[in-house]
Amino acid sequence: MTIQQLLKTAPATTLLLVSFIGLFIMQILTGVDANNPSTEALVKWGANALPFTMDNEPWRLVSSAFLHIGLMHLLFNGFAMYFFGQIAEPMFSSAKFLALFLLAAIGGNLLNNYVTWQGIIDGTGQAGLSAGASGGIMGIGTALLVAALFKISVNGMVLNLKSLIFIMGINLVYGFAVPGIDNAGHIGGAITGLVIALAFAIAYRQRMAAVIQNTAINQIDYLPRYQSEQQNEYHTTYINTPVNSDSKFASQQHTDHDTAFDNDAQLNNAHLNHASLHNESHVDNNSGVNSNVTINPINPIRPTLNETLNEKSTPIKPALIWQLLPWVVMLFIGIGFIWWWQDIHQQLIEVLNAIEQSTM
Repeated sequence: MTIQQLLKTAPATTLLLVSFIGLFIMQILTGVDANNPSTEALVKWGANALPFTMDNEPWRLVSSAFLHIGLMHLLFNGFAMYFFGQIAEPMFSSAKFLALFLLAAIGGNLLNNYVTWQGIIDGTGQAGLSAGASGGIMGIGTALLVAALFKISVNGMVLNLKSLIFIMGINLVYGFAVPGIDNAGHIGGAITGLVIALAFAIAYRQRMAAVIQNTAINQIDYLPRYQSEQQNEYHTTYINTPVNSDSKFASQQHTDHDTAFDNDAQLNNAHLNHASLHNESHVDNNSGVNSNVTINPINPIRPTLNETLNEKSTPIKPALIWQLLPWVVMLFIGIGFIWWWQDIHQQLIEVLNAIEQSTM
C-alpha cells in the first residue's frame, strides 16, 4: 500500500507514523544517539518516568507513546502500527481508532507505574523509565482479536483469528524472554483494548440486527406490491384482449369480403361495441368497489393497505445508547485512569512527605 492509499484509507494511522518518525528525526538532529539514547535525553523528550509522571507531569503518559528508544524499536513498532492500523482504522473509524490507541497507551503506562510503585514500596523494585507505542499497539491488536471473534468484517472480509492470536502471542513471548521489555505496559494496553473492543463488538451486533430487520421488512413490503402488479397486469390483459381480437377480425372480414356483407360487418361491429361498453362498465364497477375498500368509510380507524406498507417501510435504527456505547465506555475508562493516577500520586506525595519529615 502506497503512502497516498494509506492516507486515504487510514489517515489517523498515517498521522501516528509521521509523528513517530518526525519525533525520532528531531531527536537525532539535536544530538541524541540513534541506537542508544541516554536516560537524560529520553526524560527530556517525554519518556514515562515514575518520579515525574506520577508527581506533576501526567502528560508523559501520552508523550511517551510517541517516543522510541533507538532505531530498531522505532522500526518494530512502526511496522506493527502500519500492519494493524490499515485494518483496524477502517473498521472502527478514525476517531475511535485514535482514541483506542491513546487510551491503551495510557493504560499500559499506568499499569507500568503501578507495578513499579508497588515494587518500590515492597523493596523489590526501583524506579525506571519506559517509552514506545507498544502499549497502544497491543490495545489495537487485542481489539482486532475481538473483532475476529465476533466476525466483524472489513470491506466484506472477516479477519483470521488464528493469525492474530499467533502475532499477539509472539509479542508477549518476546516481551517476557528479552530483558528490559515493558511487559506491564503491554498487558495494560491489551486489557484496555479488550474492554473498548467489547463495546465496539456489542454496538456492531446491534447495528447488524437492525440491518437484518430492515431487510426482512423490505422483503415483506415488496411481496404484496409485486403480487398486486401481477394481478393488475393479468386483469388488463383479460379484459382488453377479446375486444382487440374481435375488432381485428371484424376489420379483416370487412376488407376481404364483398360489399354484400357490409351490413353483417356493421352488425358485428355494433355487437362488439356493445360488448366493449359492457366490459368497461364492468371494470368501472369493480373499480368503484375497490375504491370503497381502500377508503373504508365504514371503519375509518382501521389502517388501509398502503398505510400498513408505509409503516412497515420505515427503517429501524438501533437505539442511541448502542451507537454511543463505545464512546461512553471510553469516557468511563478515561475517568478511571484519572482516578488511578490521582491515587498513585497521593500515595507518592504521602511517602515523600514522610521521608522529608523523618530527615528533619
